Amino acid sequence: MKKIGQKIMQWIAEWLTKESPPSTSPLCDFNRLSYELRPADVLLVEGRSRVSNVIKTITQSTWTHSALYIGRIYDIRDPQLQQRVRMAYQGDLSEQLMVEALLGEGTIIAPLSKYRKDHLRICRPAGLEPEDAHKVVAHAIKHIGFDYDVRHLLDLARFFFPWAILPRRWRSSLFEHNAGSPTRTVCSSLLASAFNNVNFPILPFIDRDEDGSLRFFKRNPRLFTPKDFDYSPYFDIIKYPFLGLDDLGVYRRLPWCDDTILYNDNERAFVASTKIDEASCDDDQTLAGGGDRIRDKQAQAEQDGPDQPIANNLREANR
Repeated sequence: MKKIGQKIMQWIAEWLTKESPPSTSPLCDFNRLSYELRPADVLLVEGRSRVSNVIKTITQSTWTHSALYIGRIYDIRDPQLQQRVRMAYQGDLSEQLMVEALLGEGTIIAPLSKYRKDHLRICRPAGLEPEDAHKVVAHAIKHIGFDYDVRHLLDLARFFFPWAILPRRWRSSLFEHNAGSPTRTVCSSLLASAFNNVNFPILPFIDRDEDGSLRFFKRNPRLFTPKDFDYSPYFDIIKYPFLGLDDLGVYRRLPWCDDTILYNDNERAFVASTKIDEASCDDDQTLAGGGDRIRDKQAQAEQDGPDQPIANNLREANR
């Protein structure tokens, strides 16, 4: 019976973690982002699995997963920690690595490249000293092998319901002292406890005494979710969009294909429509000259009269 139960749990975990295809509209430049990462940076991920959709609903946030970047194997100074990473990760150790807690896998070492096709964001602890960055990384590495705390995820879900209407046996244990197994964790709680370990604030309680002095109090790490690192004023947010707009006015030269049509948030319909209209876009349209060609098309359309916009509107209605 125990083996049957384990197989059922494994099947449920595989079903929950099965990912949908990556978006055809990339939002970040993975190469630039991976070059920018430093050890102890928090990497936020917009997941594509069923459990990610559950987390989005629970947390009301795009970010469904968080991982701690630890660098390459030679970035880890402690030989014992290096050895632990070597034992836990069987892939290429020259790769950029991170520690993460995953449903069905527990706390593991994984290559950064696994999220190449996902929407990512860097949250960097502002002013974190190198010595403390090493301690944060060490704390995460020491948790490798811990199981994923499914109960914790369910507790978070229950926590978002009004306390009074739930039966006592359904109420969250997030506020209970040492609730759950000490060898289980989830991604955001693991990272929160790592930063608490070096007294780095994420979303602390702040109290001001009558004399004007301030006192900081740590929040329960079990209550943290991935979005809290994005929300925290003590973390710098670093984004690298798929197409950067750093230069002044560069957005005016974006290679828009047809600015008379607005697409809805239906990616399949968008892909199908773009295949139909491939001929309407210049194959050689690039960022450097796309804007000029678009303006030329608009000028030509004004000379041709109102028929062209009408045709475009009819084409959109047919879709």
